[in-house]
Amino acid sequence: MSSPHLADAHVLYLHGFRSSPKSFKARVVHQRMAQRGLAQQLICPQLPASPKAAMELVLTLVERYKANLAIVGSSLGGFYATWLAERFGCRAVLINPAVDPLKNLEQHVGVTTAWHSDEPFEFKREYIDELAELKVARITRPERYFLLAATGDEVLDYRDMVAHYAGARQHVIDGSDHAVSEFEQYVDEVLDFCTGSDRA
Repeated sequence: MSSPHLADAHVLYLHGFRSSPKSFKARVVHQRMAQRGLAQQLICPQLPASPKAAMELVLTLVERYKANLAIVGSSLGGFYATWLAERFGCRAVLINPAVDPLKNLEQHVGVTTAWHSDEPFEFKREYIDELAELKVARITRPERYFLLAATGDEVLDYRDMVAHYAGARQHVIDGSDHAVSEFEQYVDEVLDFCTGSDRA
C-alpha cells in the first residue's frame, strides 16, 4: 500500500456533526503538525451541514493533493473519511466514527446552533438521503484504516466501529468518551499512521 512521505503528506481533518475546525481534536492536530513543521499541509475545512455539499467542498480542496493524502475523521467526519478513503485509496484514521449515522441523525432534523459559535445550524430532512448515498457497506483493503475507538463513548457504540473496521489497525481505549478528551496522548500515533512513519 502506498502512503504519503512525511515531507509532502497532506492531512485532511474532518470534524464531526455541528462541530468545526475550532474543535479540541482539530486544534491538537494542528498544533502537533506545526511542531513537526507541517502546519501548511493540514487541510481542515468548515463542513456545510449538507453531506452532499460537504463532500463537494472536500473534493475541490483535495484534488491536487490526493496522491499524497491521508484523512483524519471524527464522528460524522469518520463516516465521510471512509467514503473518501474508498474513493482515493488513501489512508484514513477514524476517531469514534459514525458507522451508520442514518439511524442517529433523524432526531437532529431542524434548526439548532453549532458547538463553537452561536451561528444557526440547520439539518434538513433531505440530508438523510444525502448521507445514504455516502454509506460504505463494507470497507476494502482494511490495512489502509486505523480505528481509534473509546469504550466509554456516550454517543456511539464502539462495538459497531470495531465490527465495521474489522481487519484494520485498531486502538480501543478502555473508557474515555466520544470527544476522546485525552486525545493529546494519541495524536502522534494518529499522525504517524497518516504519514506512514509508523512502519519506519
